[in-house]
Amino acid sequence: MNQKRYVVGLGEVLWDVLPEGKKLGGAPANFAYHAGQFLGMDNTIAVSALGEDALAEETIEALKEHGLNYMLPRVKYPTGTVQVTLSGDGIPAYEIKENVAWDNIPYTAEMAEIAKNCRAVCFGSLAQRNVVSWATIRQFLDDTPKDCLKIFDINLRQQFYSKDVIEESFKRCNILKINDEELVVLKRMYGYDDLDMWGICEKILADYQLKMLVLTCGTNGSYVFAPGLTSFQETPKVTVADTVGAGDSFTGSFCAAILNGKPMEEAHKRAVQVSAYVCTQNGAMPAYPEKLLQ
Repeated sequence: MNQKRYVVGLGEVLWDVLPEGKKLGGAPANFAYHAGQFLGMDNTIAVSALGEDALAEETIEALKEHGLNYMLPRVKYPTGTVQVTLSGDGIPAYEIKENVAWDNIPYTAEMAEIAKNCRAVCFGSLAQRNVVSWATIRQFLDDTPKDCLKIFDINLRQQFYSKDVIEESFKRCNILKINDEELVVLKRMYGYDDLDMWGICEKILADYQLKMLVLTCGTNGSYVFAPGLTSFQETPKVTVADTVGAGDSFTGSFCAAILNGKPMEEAHKRAVQVSAYVCTQNGAMPAYPEKLLQ
């Protein structure tokens, strides 16, 4: 039995096809990479599925180059890709291919073993758009230990979400990460018309008995809410190369700091510093400078 306790990125593993070429992406692999910078790469793992194609082999090689552990069963669907176009401000727009491998992640015995020994797991709404991966993610979450951090990085993309998926994910997570634009979607979806941004966050925190709720507001800073405690950090002014992976770097470094016993405010500060650095680099998994790791 594998008793090692992993920090898991669960969901879509894919290639971001950027103007300068394709780069390995997908929130789970990004999260695992950034958490691993602080926890040790041997302690993190990306869990998804790949096709039986040449791009799958490239995925394995890219994961190895980044030092990432992986559990990627092969399925009879193509390996996922996302066409990314960038605005003048470096803000990405995504065309996400459908009916791909990560839509069809099987729940294997090896995956169940990882779940039972999971220290933290990050998942989103996108990989739950198909019933196969939706069932796998729910089962994985249900099989984790009681002390597992379960981070729902809501990550709403295009039309690939529903109230049912969001509701079930709220019930299974103990940390929610959301941005200000996604909060507007929830305001409409749940009828929170009489509440401001702060009130919505506090209501969700209380209604679903969450440990923490992380709200990012782009250049307007970010908040972390916990019962009886709130942290705010300004967004550093940096020269943006692109913002691909910046949100995942925030989540991964925040999770790592919490697991390393850091107070919420200190974890928040580190996450802001890391995501600001990632914005200055091209791609989702840049190498870290030594000063950031210190």
